[in-house]
Amino acid sequence: MAPAKLQRTAASSSAGKSKNKLSAASAVGAPAQHNQSSRRGKKAWRKNVDIDDLEEKLEGLREEERTLGTTLQAKKDDELFIVDTKGDDKVRKSLPRFSRAALRSSQIIAQRSAVPAVHSRPRKPLVTAREKDRLLRIGRKDRRGPLNSLVDPAQPGAGSALLEVSEAAKHSGTYDVWDAPAGPAVKVRAAPDAPHPRSAIALPAVPAPHAGTSYNPPEAAHTALLRAAHEAEARRALEAAALEATKARILGARHEDGADAVGVQGMLVDKPEDGAEDVAPEDGAGGDESGAAPKAPQRKTKQQRRKAERLRAEKRALVERALRKRLHSSVDSARTLRRAAEQTRAARAEAAAARAAQRAARLAQGGLVGQKLGKHVVREGEVDVQLGEELSESLRGLRPEGNLFRDRFLSMQQRALIEPRALVLPKKRKTRLVEYEKHAWKRFA
Repeated sequence: MAPAKLQRTAASSSAGKSKNKLSAASAVGAPAQHNQSSRRGKKAWRKNVDIDDLEEKLEGLREEERTLGTTLQAKKDDELFIVDTKGDDKVRKSLPRFSRAALRSSQIIAQRSAVPAVHSRPRKPLVTAREKDRLLRIGRKDRRGPLNSLVDPAQPGAGSALLEVSEAAKHSGTYDVWDAPAGPAVKVRAAPDAPHPRSAIALPAVPAPHAGTSYNPPEAAHTALLRAAHEAEARRALEAAALEATKARILGARHEDGADAVGVQGMLVDKPEDGAEDVAPEDGAGGDESGAAPKAPQRKTKQQRRKAERLRAEKRALVERALRKRLHSSVDSARTLRRAAEQTRAARAEAAAARAAQRAARLAQGGLVGQKLGKHVVREGEVDVQLGEELSESLRGLRPEGNLFRDRFLSMQQRALIEPRALVLPKKRKTRLVEYEKHAWKRFA
């Protein structure tokens, strides 16, 4: 038994030595045990299978994925190959020259994987920023300033603490005074394509004077001019009278029958008449029972409810029948209604065209006279006329009439060259100047 036991011990020791000798790591990193001579059992066969070539191929595929983003065998032939049917004569000129990017060190640095990185979950900070600043402030050593005072370096400008760079210094040199600020883009609306009223006005800049304004006018022309001046003045008088009547009516509405009211103006004080107050009737004294509380309505019976529902249904049926009858009659007279609508539309269009033509003719002949533009109305020119006894039969005794500046100003307003304005007259000063002599000017010594 002893030789057999010794032989088994030697075999096991030799097997252990060979196992330690063959358990060297492979080039890829996995342990290589395929050189073991023992093949006892299925487990030993599976453990000692040589897979170096498979690991090399898988590592090559991983390298292709890191470099190209995918494996070469997954790409199509059009992405890998190209058929060149014509050579390029400028290949030599297009060859890249020496650059630092072609160095091996630059290629290693620029080498990045095409596979996206793994994103980790955001971690919640264990300490808030405010607590962190407080702990850092506690951990720092106190800093002494002038007069042995404590200075907080976290607050710039406190005591003799270091000042941080201001925003003006950070952005110095980037601001141009003459550069227009880049504001938000504003969409400008296009002006409407409408004709200006100036193009439709045919008034001359200096209209020809009326024949009745001559120093020796014909009798008919002078009479016509006098009549026109009289009509203009009568129209002004009527307008002034209407304005005064409206003002008097407004002022008279503040009082009752024009009498002076007692109290504040605009408020009427009620004056009770004698015996107008009614004496309240005593309780229990007879009278109408209208002031009594109304009785609650009695509840309807089922028969009354059915009758009311039947009446409502009959009324509904009558209304629907009338509507249906009216609809049938309108369907029968649809052609007549269409013809009437077309005639009405045509009449409205004709009336609108007539009004537009009349407006254009009035605009061409008289300009903007009488129209309100803004807050003011374009005034009509004054009629300058002399009475019969004021006429002079010679140029020597001619008296000047009118105002050339006023005529030109009104002509420009009527021809839509300038906007109408109200006449502003100079006003007298309402407050008087009070002069004060200071006490210092009274001292001469």
